[in-house]
Amino acid sequence: MSDYWVVVVICGMAGTNASDMDLVAEARRNWIAGGLGEVDAMVSATSLARAHQIVLGRINQALTEFSLTFSRYEALALLSFARGGSMAMARMGERLQVHPTSVTSTIDRLERDGLVTRSPHPDDRRATLATLTPHGRSLHGEATKALEAIRWGMGEIGNEQLNNLNQELAHVRASGGDNVSGSIRTDAKGNS
Repeated sequence: MSDYWVVVVICGMAGTNASDMDLVAEARRNWIAGGLGEVDAMVSATSLARAHQIVLGRINQALTEFSLTFSRYEALALLSFARGGSMAMARMGERLQVHPTSVTSTIDRLERDGLVTRSPHPDDRRATLATLTPHGRSLHGEATKALEAIRWGMGEIGNEQLNNLNQELAHVRASGGDNVSGSIRTDAKGNS
């Protein structure tokens, strides 16, 4: 189902100019009017999904001049931090939290673009290494500067608000099984 139809189903707004209203607030009103439960959870999930669309859209727009998507950028970033610029593709999937098929597809495209190379793992015949090329390292640096220039798609949100957002999202991630021990900022006394 397209994002448009999800909004129509939740908000009941077919034929209405969506930009003229707060669709999440409208969804809340409809949810309450329909006698449905877990209103705050639905609003939070819908807001989070919409924020994801906005931020990812901004990030991908900034990366278009480099012929990258965010998923390809993430793979370059991961390799740029890896020892020697190389990592086993299976390990990349674990780190990026994506299916092995997605890693293969991403590396296929990066390899076609001359940003990474593939080679057999020297110690494990079953594994394949992806290695960042000098061009890939350079492009990663340029793309990172472009993302920093747009504040990673976060707009004018201040650093204190971003820290608060990160802490709140860490609770969602933890409820999904993520290890978030490094995500919660603490002060000098260790208080979160």
